[in-house]
Amino acid sequence: DTTMSLKPRPIINNFLLVMREPQFYTYALTGALAFAGLFVYISGSPLLFMDIFKVNEETYGWIFALLSVGFIGSSQVNTLLLRKFKSEQIIFFAMLAQVITILFFLIGGVNGWFGLYTTIFLLFKFLCCLGFVSPNASALTLAPFTKNAGSAAALMGAIQMGLGALASVGIGLFDAQSVVPMLVIMAACSVLAFLVLVIGRKSIKTNY
Repeated sequence: DTTMSLKPRPIINNFLLVMREPQFYTYALTGALAFAGLFVYISGSPLLFMDIFKVNEETYGWIFALLSVGFIGSSQVNTLLLRKFKSEQIIFFAMLAQVITILFFLIGGVNGWFGLYTTIFLLFKFLCCLGFVSPNASALTLAPFTKNAGSAAALMGAIQMGLGALASVGIGLFDAQSVVPMLVIMAACSVLAFLVLVIGRKSIKTNY
C-alpha cells in the first residue's frame, strides 16, 4: 500500500488504532494466552517425561511426535468443522474443553493420580483443543481489518510470542521435580484465555 508511511509515528498510530478494536484484543489475547500453554508444554516436557517418568531420549522423541499429531491433526479437522460451524462456536467449545482438560490434569497431578499413559492422553487432548483454538483465534482477530491487516497481523504475532515467552520463563523459576508447576501455568493461561473470550466477545459487533 503506497499510502502507508514507514515512519515510526504513523506505524505506532496504526497499532493503536488496531488495539482499539474489541474483536482484535479479545481474540488476540484469547489466542495468545491459549497458545502460551504450548510454550509451557514444550519447555516442561523434557522434565516431565525424562526426569519424572524416566523415559529415554528416543522414547521422548516418539512421545513428542505423537503429541504433535494431536495439535497438527486437529487444526486440519478444523477446516472440515468450518463447513458446518462458525469460528465463534468452535473456539468457544474448544476453549471450554481445554480448560476442563487442564484443570482435571492439574487436580490429578497434585494428587499423583496419573501415570505415563494417562499423562500422554491428557496432553494429547489439551493439544487437540489448542489445534482448534489457534486457527480460529487468528482468523477472528484479523477479520475486521482490510487496510490495517498487516499491522494487525504483526501485533497479533508479537502478543503471541511475548506471552508465550513469558509463560515459558515461568517454568524456569520453579526448581521442582514435579509436574505441578507446569500444569499450574498451563491452567492459568487456559483459564485466563477463556475469561477473556467470554467477557470480551460481549462487546464485539460483527459488522464487517
